[in-house]
Amino acid sequence: MGIAVLTMKASVIEMFLVLLVTGIHSNKEMTKKIKRPKFTVPQINCDVRAGKIINPEFIVKCPAGCQDPRYHVYGTDVYASYSSVCGAAVHSGVLDNSGGKILVRKVAGQSGYKGSYSNGVQSLSLPRWRESFVVSGETTKAYQSPSAPGTTAQPVPLMQALGTTAVEGTHTTLPKPPPSAGSTTSSLRPQPAGQRSQELGEPELWKPGSVLLDAGFVPKKELSTQSLEPVSQGDPSCKVDLSFLIDGSASIGKRRFRIQKQFLADVAQALDIGPAGPLMGIVQYGDNPVTQFNLKTHMNSRDVKTAIEKITQRGGLSNVGRAISFVTQNFFSKSNGNRGSAPNVAVVMVDGWPTDKVEEASRFARESGINIFFITMEGASENEKQYVLEPNFANKAVCRTNGFYSLSVQNWFSLHKTVQPLVKRVCDTDRLACSKTCLNSADIGFIIDGSSSVGTGNFRTVLQFVANLSKEFEISDTDTRIGAVQYTYEQRLEFGFDVYSTKPDVLNAIKRVGYWSGGTSTGAAINYALEQLFKKSKPNKRKLMILITDGRSYDDVRIPAMVAHHEGVITYAIGVAWAAQDELEVIATHPARDHAFFVDEFDHLYQVVPKVIQNICTEFNSQPRN
Repeated sequence: MGIAVLTMKASVIEMFLVLLVTGIHSNKEMTKKIKRPKFTVPQINCDVRAGKIINPEFIVKCPAGCQDPRYHVYGTDVYASYSSVCGAAVHSGVLDNSGGKILVRKVAGQSGYKGSYSNGVQSLSLPRWRESFVVSGETTKAYQSPSAPGTTAQPVPLMQALGTTAVEGTHTTLPKPPPSAGSTTSSLRPQPAGQRSQELGEPELWKPGSVLLDAGFVPKKELSTQSLEPVSQGDPSCKVDLSFLIDGSASIGKRRFRIQKQFLADVAQALDIGPAGPLMGIVQYGDNPVTQFNLKTHMNSRDVKTAIEKITQRGGLSNVGRAISFVTQNFFSKSNGNRGSAPNVAVVMVDGWPTDKVEEASRFARESGINIFFITMEGASENEKQYVLEPNFANKAVCRTNGFYSLSVQNWFSLHKTVQPLVKRVCDTDRLACSKTCLNSADIGFIIDGSSSVGTGNFRTVLQFVANLSKEFEISDTDTRIGAVQYTYEQRLEFGFDVYSTKPDVLNAIKRVGYWSGGTSTGAAINYALEQLFKKSKPNKRKLMILITDGRSYDDVRIPAMVAHHEGVITYAIGVAWAAQDELEVIATHPARDHAFFVDEFDHLYQVVPKVIQNICTEFNSQPRN
């Protein structure tokens, strides 16, 4: 009996050992068969933006040709997630235009992004964005799968694989963004590739085709393009304040009014509306104009399109002139969202022809800095022209008569073809000529007589006159700029055009000018101003010289005045007390009656201010419109 029990126990132990050896052998065989998974890098198109990919880190392959300016890039080194991923890679120098693999890492949004030209790509500036990213060259060693069960191979540390410091966790690390990225350095600890930190729990078995979000790898079929980016801030290359004056008259009919609304929605979509780009409002006219919504009502294209859908036709006549006057006086105001720094554009849509006159209202709009475009649908036929109140009304209304501001549509069903041509034109801010007015487009140099005959008290009165004139202009580094020269026998540059860019700064600088005292060499002062002041004037600015003197010059003024006229400087000569009238007329631009002024006392200088401003603006507005 005892022998039988012992025999059974021996058999059980022998069977157990056989099973154990067999299991170990099978496990080794399975381990040998496990192959390292292959990684497929997904390819994206040049127009894919970083914000469309939800992963915080990822590798992608860019195609060739992403240097094209169609693929917008915002920022330098650190890019807004609204940028083209591949365009940013070319701009940063990680790729050339032939394409290739890149590593992308999301970082915090910035308060501003500075544009620059690099590697054939012009990046744009952007005020702010919610999310950013940086790019670097692709390094496949950083993406190691977890070790298979039963193997003893040591994982490759990320720090070693990338040659850079690894951040705690399993996210692939990239070169740190520059200081502008606003990132901070924390305590760092290397982690083995493919291994989670304790906070993330135990590693999971890698399966072919699974998405390694923690490592930033996304297989081609799994690449997510769900949009988590904020609402667009708008296209900064098209920063305009835009008003559409739409025809709501009874003659247009319901069907054509719907076509007009669809056209507006298509334009809103094409513009990419936002606070950093174009803003859009709509005024509907019939008998009387009414604002449907203003510039600050809606801040993106989607909301504008929704608002357009809700507009209903008002009916009545086609009083376009009244609508243009309304827009000039009411629409482009600060309370309605007018930004001041953006060009004002009014696009007038007319079915047939207006039922009132537009010429005078349009002239006032142009002088106010509004760029008027006209879109005329189904204009008057030869038989209908007898009913047109104001022939050639479009040319009398638009900013310039060179064809740039006028679009003629043969029938309403062709209106959609003008969406892209119109958007291209209103966004071409360099050609919006009516943005320049008599008050915001000049470099004005004051040439101030500081001779002994003026005296300290009267000199302060002259400075007040200079300040009163300066107050009338819109002063900034892109609008009107002010400079000043004081002269006696000698000359002194008080401040140049590029020194002060705000009105308060200019007025304070004028107040600080000190009285010099000495002789009167007006001719030498004009030459000095041409050399030291007006040679630094911007090419697109009108050059205005306003000279104030109280006596006859000790030197010749004729040749310096001729040189000034030859160089395109418009000169106003203001004489006080003992100034010689004949000399003022020589100095002043022709005709002298519009450019030379005389007062018998310093205290009467203030009377000249409105006359000088009026003549400056009259001369500006009389320029040909072709």
